[in-house]
Amino acid sequence: MFNLKFSLFSHTKELEQKIDMLHDKIIEISLVFKKAVTVYLKEKRSSEYRHLSKNIKDIEHDADSLRREIENRLYMHNLIPDFRGNILELVENLDKVINEIDDVAHKFYIEQTDIPAIYHDKFKELTEQVSECVENLAVASRSFFRDLSAVRDYAKKVYWLEHESDKTSAKLKEAIFASDMELAQKLQLGSVISEVADIADLAENCIDQLLIYVIKRDI
Repeated sequence: MFNLKFSLFSHTKELEQKIDMLHDKIIEISLVFKKAVTVYLKEKRSSEYRHLSKNIKDIEHDADSLRREIENRLYMHNLIPDFRGNILELVENLDKVINEIDDVAHKFYIEQTDIPAIYHDKFKELTEQVSECVENLAVASRSFFRDLSAVRDYAKKVYWLEHESDKTSAKLKEAIFASDMELAQKLQLGSVISEVADIADLAENCIDQLLIYVIKRDI
């Protein structure tokens, strides 16, 4: 059985740095996204929101580059052969979360969805839950490479936050569809809420796979 403190990076320092940087990008993009939503609720597509949206796009681009570098190093140098497939899949799943955040931020920018002030607090709550969910995913994933005993602790936080975000998004939709807004606006708002909540769903899916990798390493 593997020692829970065993590191996969015995002789692959450069690969370790690349994967660490990818985890940093996940945390960074979740924090910028949370700030961007707060700005959007105040000012919609203001210059500050455009700046934050571009920042998110830049982070997504950097993360894509890191993913390709990690994949190339794993293949070209035959690094960590016993777990290469799992690591490749994990990196791709993390990249999906980053891409989803970028897509949602861009949706706000393009559609300029009107979110009435009465729903701002709940919308912020949903965004905070989703962002924290993504941050805990990043820490859980980082722990996979260094300390398996910590992965399950952060995984529990991801599951709990995803569940809370589901409840918050459901309450938001219920309130919106019970309002006297035009149907088109209700549908647009419902779509945006679903896409924000989907970020947490992707994080949960990533954790599901990560825990399978933990079992494989622990055998």
